[in-house]
Amino acid sequence: MSAFRARPPAIPTTLVDDAVTRIIRWDFEPGADTGVHTHGLGYVVVPMTDCHFLIEEGDSAREAFVAQGAAYRREAGATHNVVNAGSEPMSFIEIEYKQAL
Repeated sequence: MSAFRARPPAIPTTLVDDAVTRIIRWDFEPGADTGVHTHGLGYVVVPMTDCHFLIEEGDSAREAFVAQGAAYRREAGATHNVVNAGSEPMSFIEIEYKQAL
C-alpha cells in the first residue's frame, strides 16, 4: 500500500463572473489544497481568516502566513498549489481582473 495520502480539495464558490472580474471564495479544511494551477489573469487575494499557506511551486515549497484582511496582488502566470498548512479552516476571496477599468 502506498504511503501517499491525497489531500481533500479546497472548495471554490464563484461569487461574481462578469466581463470585468471573476471573484471566487476559497474554503479550505486543514490540509486541503487547490491542486496545481496556473493563473491566466492577474489577481488579488483577501484573506477572510488568518491563512497559514503552504505554497508548492514545482520542486519547491514555502510556508507563508497572511493575516485576516491583509490583501496582496500577483500578476498572471503564477503556477502553484495552495495548501492550508494550519490546524483550523481557512478561507480567502480571490479577485481576478479580466480587463482594465
